[in-house]
Amino acid sequence: MKSITIKGSERENVGKKATKAVRDAGMVPCVIYGGNQPVHFTADERAFKDLVYTPNAHTVVIELEGKKVDAILQDIQFHPVSDKILHIDFFQLNDDKEIIMEVPVKVIGKSPGVMAGGVLRLNQRRLKVKALPKNLPDFVEADITALEMGNKLYVTKLEANNFKLMHPDNTVVCQVRISRAAMKAAQEAAKAAKAPAKKK
Repeated sequence: MKSITIKGSERENVGKKATKAVRDAGMVPCVIYGGNQPVHFTADERAFKDLVYTPNAHTVVIELEGKKVDAILQDIQFHPVSDKILHIDFFQLNDDKEIIMEVPVKVIGKSPGVMAGGVLRLNQRRLKVKALPKNLPDFVEADITALEMGNKLYVTKLEANNFKLMHPDNTVVCQVRISRAAMKAAQEAAKAAKAPAKKK
C-alpha cells in the first residue's frame, strides 16, 4: 500500500485553550494510539489533503522531530458547518500485528449483462480488510466478467491474497440491474408475443 509522509510537532499542552490556538493557526490537533502511550501532535491542515480528500487508501509515516511512526488514519472529525478538519486519530502500525482497514473496490472486466443494456450498481465502494501492514492492498478487485443481467457479485467471489475480507458471506459487492429501457423492451416483446396474429 502507498504511504504518505506527514510532518508534525509534538504537543505538550492539550487543553481546550491550547487546542483552539492550534486550530486558529491553521494546524490540526492529532493523536497517535497503539504505542506505549498516546502521542499528541499538530500538523499543517494542508498536509492532510492527499490523505483525507481522496478515494484511495494510504498508510501514513508521521515525522515528529526526527522520529518516524508508521500509522493509519483511524478517525477524523470535521466542523459541521465549515467542513474544516477539527481532529484526527491515528493508530500505530506494528509489523507483526494484523490491522483492519477500509480499502476501495476496483471493478475490472466487462460484464455481458452491462453490454446487453444492464446497469452496473456498485453496492460496496469500500471493503474492510484485515492484514499485516506489509500485506495491506491498495484496493480489492471485483471481476464482473461473469455477471449476466440480474446477477450479483458476492464478497465470497473476490480474491483475497494475504488478507481477509471482514464481511458476511452474503454481502453484495456489485450487481447488474435491468435498465428501464431493457425492461420496457422486454415487456413490449412479451405483449407482442401474446397478441393474437392478425388474419390475412
